[in-house]
Amino acid sequence: MSSNLYRAIFFEKPDYIPMAFAINNACWHHYPQDWLVEQIMRHPLLFPGYQPPKLPYTPSYSPWSTKNKPYIDGFGCRWETTDDGITGTVKGHPLEDWGAYADYVFPDPETNMGLAPIDWSKEKDRITRAREQGNFVTGSLRHGHTFLQLSDIRGYENLLFDMSDEEPLLFDLIERLESFNHAIVRKYLDIGVDMFAFPEDLGMQIGPMLSPSQFRKYIKPSYKRMMRSVTERGIPVHMHSDGDIRLLVDDIVDSGVAVLNLQDLVNGIEWIRDRFRGKLCVDLDIDRQSVTVRGTPAQIDALIRKEVEELATPAGGLTMIFGLYPGTPMENVAALMDAMERYAQYY
Repeated sequence: MSSNLYRAIFFEKPDYIPMAFAINNACWHHYPQDWLVEQIMRHPLLFPGYQPPKLPYTPSYSPWSTKNKPYIDGFGCRWETTDDGITGTVKGHPLEDWGAYADYVFPDPETNMGLAPIDWSKEKDRITRAREQGNFVTGSLRHGHTFLQLSDIRGYENLLFDMSDEEPLLFDLIERLESFNHAIVRKYLDIGVDMFAFPEDLGMQIGPMLSPSQFRKYIKPSYKRMMRSVTERGIPVHMHSDGDIRLLVDDIVDSGVAVLNLQDLVNGIEWIRDRFRGKLCVDLDIDRQSVTVRGTPAQIDALIRKEVEELATPAGGLTMIFGLYPGTPMENVAALMDAMERYAQYY
């Protein structure tokens, strides 16, 4: 395989730094649609092959990101959101009381990927077509597949008490959850993908949501077994986590990660540089909290340039992504797109 992304991941001298600009569906009713389409069309490196929709455009919202319509997922968790397009919060936990565990039923991975039903024959067709077109295809578990799934099922505080108490039922729940997740991983591996992703937020603004010892005891063993199934096929593992994960990062990488997607300013650009530059591919998640929201276009340009200067190498090892959500000033959105395209060619 010779795709630019593949070469960036494996330090094989990519032609440019892979850049991704993800636009949340809520943006289509928070920004002028004609302006948003114009920005996309002006940036072909970020949006290759983009075909503009007929305006006005109403995106398809997932059931867990549709306002005023609570949604029950395959695990029995109830999602609620207050804005179309914004992923909801789990407000109902099916195992808030362990007394319900004896009758608790997991979704079937043959027909459900946890958040919603899935038709594996259609998924196979989609992936096969994408690979035939020369696209780099990533398979993925749903976001929040293990730690966050346990939190959604039990409730965050209950889960931390379970870990502290070494609750026997928790070990059984984790085993069942890993079995479910692992079945989905194997489905994608059998279909054939170029990379496999394990997206799961583990960090808060300062520090992780669970202690390093709790991560090693309850979460890391599942990570390692699932990721081993991927790496044994010669396929790279992508791991995403929002928040400050510095205390967990050694254990995360040790699980088999080849591409680490982490947030820039929360963890620190210099810290990321010192730990990973030239050693592991960093998929840098660009700030969405301070500079891009409250800074100037010049400050945004300086941020992107600094990140590229600190983290990129001529051999590769850096990809970058920005997730656009409502609230970022329009001039800053344009500045971000400009800077990402400009510094993609830094080397």
